[in-house]
Amino acid sequence: MRAVVGFHSNEELAAALEDFPGAKILRRLPHMKTVEVELPGHASDLRGRPGIAFSHRPLVRRTMAEPALTAVLRPGLPYEWQYVATREDEVPEDVLRAASAIKIGIVDTGADVTHPDLAAKSPETWDVVHHRTNVKDNDGHGTFVSSLATCSVDNGEGVAGFGGDAQLLMVKAIGAGDSFSDVDEAAAIIYAVDHGAKIVNLSIGGEGTSQLEQKAVQYAASQNALLVAAAGNEYDEGNPIEYPAAALQPPGSNGQGGFGLSVAASTISGTRAFFSNTGSQISLAAPGEHVFGGIAGTSAQDWWPRYALPGSQAGLYGWSSGTSFASPEVAGAAALVWAANPSLTAQQVAATLKATASGNGKWNPRLGYGVIDVAAAVASAQGQSISRRERAGAWLSFHRVSSRGFRSVRAVQHRPHSLRPLRLAVHLRTSAPMVTPDYRTITLQVLRGGSWHRLARATTRLGGGIRWTVGLPPGRYVLRAVYRGRWDLHRAVRLKPVAVG
Repeated sequence: MRAVVGFHSNEELAAALEDFPGAKILRRLPHMKTVEVELPGHASDLRGRPGIAFSHRPLVRRTMAEPALTAVLRPGLPYEWQYVATREDEVPEDVLRAASAIKIGIVDTGADVTHPDLAAKSPETWDVVHHRTNVKDNDGHGTFVSSLATCSVDNGEGVAGFGGDAQLLMVKAIGAGDSFSDVDEAAAIIYAVDHGAKIVNLSIGGEGTSQLEQKAVQYAASQNALLVAAAGNEYDEGNPIEYPAAALQPPGSNGQGGFGLSVAASTISGTRAFFSNTGSQISLAAPGEHVFGGIAGTSAQDWWPRYALPGSQAGLYGWSSGTSFASPEVAGAAALVWAANPSLTAQQVAATLKATASGNGKWNPRLGYGVIDVAAAVASAQGQSISRRERAGAWLSFHRVSSRGFRSVRAVQHRPHSLRPLRLAVHLRTSAPMVTPDYRTITLQVLRGGSWHRLARATTRLGGGIRWTVGLPPGRYVLRAVYRGRWDLHRAVRLKPVAVG
């Protein structure tokens, strides 16, 4: 049985282990006064002994990726749409260059350092479990994460990472059975911080925490390093509180304070991705549904399908989803904020990203302070203000349709048989060439007693269309379709009087 044991002194540890013949120390974390031990008994057998601070089984940590890639390229949509959605493309060139002074540590499954977008960064590498520089990424998760944070922005190949010219330190932390534990995580955080990482990305997580994990987080904070972690993808599985994200933004904090940033995933329309966890431990959000990034050549093609990128000569690329991929975007953005103002502390960098996000200073449990606005964060760090990008115009068409050819019913209101079905078609449209009306939330409302009441809500399909069937008693009504607007597209409302016979 493996145990994670915290102790007060080496002498007291040795004395405690004397009662366990055959006990073997597998790994030491001197900074944390912690060891991982193979015991002939149970971890609980060591608790309460003199000099032992804690003893528990290693906690399991897993990557925060959804299980498949989806090709989502649509006409008029940039491949790397997340770069535009967060205004990363508006960051000044001198800030991108200045980020070369910042090192981002990625704690993950390894990285394909031969990928041209990563090779251009000449990354530092270390495997904290096997104590070697080989960080071959058979899983593929770490390569995709690394690409979003640190892919070269000026090598003429593939995609651009969020961190500009920031350095990459890949710390592979895959332990026994190709899984992470809190011991692997803590060892990797300590290694990254001790080797100069100002920002450490943790796209891993699991339920529950340990004293060791908490101590590693506090150690990073004491060294003025900013930790960024994925908030988790289990919204439909009970929406649990996931660690280490919740160790950075504590439950009950409502996005305030903390030791780092807990990152939720957003969609192309700026709403919460359906899988992304919610709660008082969410700091902010970044694009995490169908984002585009680099793929490891050593990864399985059925898990990481390759997608041909026009102009790419050597790299492999594709889409994936998960809070795992929102987190490194925030890590990269933090590097640019620090590059813009090196005098900031880690907590000031985090506060700047929160204050300039799409929530305009307001917090909610779905997206925290909102989706990051990298250009605004950089400008704020430099003591400037920057206006938000002008949103494109939008309008709604709204008409009644017959039952003939009515094949797609997006929202059905179940009513008693005395009600009459009303079939409606709504289309959200925009003339902007770089904005699509897909995946936008539209609400159908009816006017009753001087107030608007919701009848249905749905998300637009490709082309911006929705088909609804609702049930209403016979009579005359005023209906309206409402699009609330997002970062790239203005609000749109369309009224329609209807008679139901």
